[in-house]
Amino acid sequence: MASFFSNVTMGPPIEVFALTKRFNDDVDPNKVNLGVGAYRTDESVPWVLPIVRQVELNMSKDQTLNHEYLPVAGYKAFRDAAINLILPRECAAVSENRVGGIQVQGGTGGIRLAAEFLKRNCGSDVVYVSKPTWGNHKTIFKHAGFSQIKEYRYWDPKTCAVDMNGFIEDLENAPEGAVVVLHAVAHNPTGMDPTNEQWKKIADTVMKKNLFPLLDCAYQGFASGDLDKDAFAIRLFESKGCEMFVAQSFSKNFGLYNERIGNLCIVVKDNQQLPNIMSQMEIIVRTMWSNPSNHGARIVATVLSSPSYFEEWKMQVKTMADRIASIRTLMYNKLREKKAPGDWHHIIDQIGMFSFTGLTQDQSKKMEEKHHVYMLSNGRISMAGLTTKNVDHVVEAMIDVLAG
Repeated sequence: MASFFSNVTMGPPIEVFALTKRFNDDVDPNKVNLGVGAYRTDESVPWVLPIVRQVELNMSKDQTLNHEYLPVAGYKAFRDAAINLILPRECAAVSENRVGGIQVQGGTGGIRLAAEFLKRNCGSDVVYVSKPTWGNHKTIFKHAGFSQIKEYRYWDPKTCAVDMNGFIEDLENAPEGAVVVLHAVAHNPTGMDPTNEQWKKIADTVMKKNLFPLLDCAYQGFASGDLDKDAFAIRLFESKGCEMFVAQSFSKNFGLYNERIGNLCIVVKDNQQLPNIMSQMEIIVRTMWSNPSNHGARIVATVLSSPSYFEEWKMQVKTMADRIASIRTLMYNKLREKKAPGDWHHIIDQIGMFSFTGLTQDQSKKMEEKHHVYMLSNGRISMAGLTTKNVDHVVEAMIDVLAG
């Protein structure tokens, strides 16, 4: 008898993980990994936040902790703290009990739960994502059953800035009820965000066209070093009375990448609808991961709910944000100093972990093959992979591939 699996074909490699494997297999002493979206110190090593180590140490000594199941919706102290991080207690949605949260498996789990819910319970079938966007967005909505996955214009390669006219025009032409995925801060992959005034225009267009916003918030605090500044877009939508979902991730700003800690924040107009929504989401969670993890959620909740821990964490988040901002400036100065062709101001106009360099697919491939500098094929680099020790090598490699 033939195998049940005889018709299973090889799936395409996941680019960033395949890239990391090639990097790990490379024996060149000058190799540089600019692909992985994880913070690195100036010594190119992962950084466990000291406050995280402190809380973990305290947890290891607490004999009252156990490994019992959490509620399906997750650890309540974590969910409440996550909501209060992006929406102040005095805002209308919070004070009127129109906000809920579901603990999810990182930002990916939040987007997937939102997509599943909108498809099953709201009849949503059209979603708009930015062009370009994070590589997982389209796949998540495809697997959630959305038949129409469209793009709104976002990056203008000629100006290396947000194509605001194209962005708004595409939203204006979107059908009523379409889901729109928006990057709340530190757009991935471009690193280029709308200005506050542009965000107001985006929010007004979304509401005028009766679109449903799903804000992907993976970098609060990590982008600018200021938690409130990085929450501007979310708080703007809330202030306008807009219903929305916000997928929060604590991978970057807590360094808890493999703990998969996230929260899907739900903002509604009528608080009577919230229990119904939460109950349907719990059913979806039950069929996907059944029950959330406790360790990372307890770390985040402990830090966010303790005034002294919270202040320490904010300083450590700013440390990461400041290092990335400084390496942006250093890279820009090196490009200018070494007379790289072109205007590289977009490097310092961008924010957060990633930069859209403007290198083509062929040039990105040449960076790896000739110079052992690993980056995504679309020209995106992780600024966290740059250090004061390797930036000259990377800049010289870029100048070489730009020369052809």
